[in-house]
Amino acid sequence: MNPQLSDAFASGATYSDLIVEVFDRFCDKEAFVLGEQRMTFSEAAASMSRIQQVLAGLGVARRDGVGALSVNLPEVWLAQAATYLLGARYTGLHSMGSVDDHVAICDEAELKVLVVHPLFAAAGQQIVESSRTVKHLLVFGEADVGSNLFDLMAEHQPRALEPGPAAEEDIAWLQYTGGTTGKPKGAMLPHRAMVELTNATLASWQIPTAPRYLVAPPITHASVLPLFSTLARGGTAVLQQSFQPQAYLEAIEQEQINFTFMVPTMLYALLDHTKPDEYDVSSLETICYGAAPITPTRLAEALERFGPKFVQAYGQTECVGVTTSLLREEHDPHGRPDLLTSCGRPVIGTKVTILDDSDQPVPDGTPGELCVHSRAVMSGYWKMPELTAQTLRDGWLHTGDIAIRDAIGYLHIVDRKKDMIITGGFNVYPKEVEDAMASHPDVASVAVVGLPHPKWGEAVTAYVVSREGVTIDHEALKAHVREAKGPHQTPKDIIVIESLPTTAVGKIDKKQLRTIGSGVETPAEQGVSQ
Repeated sequence: MNPQLSDAFASGATYSDLIVEVFDRFCDKEAFVLGEQRMTFSEAAASMSRIQQVLAGLGVARRDGVGALSVNLPEVWLAQAATYLLGARYTGLHSMGSVDDHVAICDEAELKVLVVHPLFAAAGQQIVESSRTVKHLLVFGEADVGSNLFDLMAEHQPRALEPGPAAEEDIAWLQYTGGTTGKPKGAMLPHRAMVELTNATLASWQIPTAPRYLVAPPITHASVLPLFSTLARGGTAVLQQSFQPQAYLEAIEQEQINFTFMVPTMLYALLDHTKPDEYDVSSLETICYGAAPITPTRLAEALERFGPKFVQAYGQTECVGVTTSLLREEHDPHGRPDLLTSCGRPVIGTKVTILDDSDQPVPDGTPGELCVHSRAVMSGYWKMPELTAQTLRDGWLHTGDIAIRDAIGYLHIVDRKKDMIITGGFNVYPKEVEDAMASHPDVASVAVVGLPHPKWGEAVTAYVVSREGVTIDHEALKAHVREAKGPHQTPKDIIVIESLPTTAVGKIDKKQLRTIGSGVETPAEQGVSQ
């Protein structure tokens, strides 16, 4: 056999191989919807080919970096796909980041081309002017700066899609973590991880057979995870450019959405700001949620409102968001209420173990660090060899999440290892306190952090958002926690706040809450009362 062919068979499929196969297969089916815009697979493939030719004309080749800063558009995903087909790597920038943050990521990631929405054209120009590496600014439309990508695309004729030069260990997605605990880190996600993402989501997220996937959060981040799996089934991605509860529910009704992915804060907003029978959401088959912890009380409320349609997805950027899933039938608040605190069991192709501080397995029911072995695991952190070695030890991704495995194999995330509070010599996991507080009928949402204390070392401190029209009784709420969890887990302080600050990807920003508690003024301090 030809050695070159032999190597190709041994290396396995790349993400580019999958993209070409899917867009060759479905042709006239509807791939993307954005408002009145509708795009078939054939039309999307033509646009992808044109974007690929534009990028190649700018010198983008294998292992070069391309970035995007945009609200949701079909072309945002098509630009990602075109980058993969060239064998280059893609990095998404978040719309809520600052120009300085974007410049730092662009330079560290060595991005050569930046593509932006016209809303971010001015920021894009500042980035290019300040960046050492970005040489070309493309805009999804008309703007006073950069080059109009659509005009450049029109100069090219579409070509048949081809997988390109990437190998399965080439970096496809260089994705930066949220950075709530320090400097953002670039997780190097190779093609084999993206292939594993596709396999795992199709097998373990209960995506409908003919999915119509509603996407409101940015597809530069976690919401993109099941998008290609949707397309791989000949399904349709229905895009929105921001999350508004009313518009979201209207889209479910009008577009007959049967699949969606949301972070818990989105789900809470749907519960708090809409009436049960205001919209027809009967088309929904699977509501996938993840990217942040959810409280069992609010999950039970969501099950009551929407029915048994929920699938929990747990994972991290470092393993492309796929580690475990809790399936629809496992969300049973009456028969198995204990599972509402579980993130489920490992997705297909993934092994999980729980290790102690000496990297030894712990017995079931004992807290330890959740560690992952999978083809979805990153190849390391970009330009961070020491942190990579620390995180990827002995063949396992050390997630930093503390978890318990029960007797029948269900995993329960206790908390982030670095979020654990040590108060008076006791270990307190904030999520346990949050779940207890969220079970009180006056509490809409809550976040718990540890703040420095001269006597206790750290004081358990709770930030609480009340239900509409309710005044929080601090002592009654403390008594509620004391009865459920004992005195050492009872908050020393309860701070009522109008809304909890979130990161760019919708997670509760505990770093900012600790800043508020330390007395440093921040924008989130508005509306805080003791």
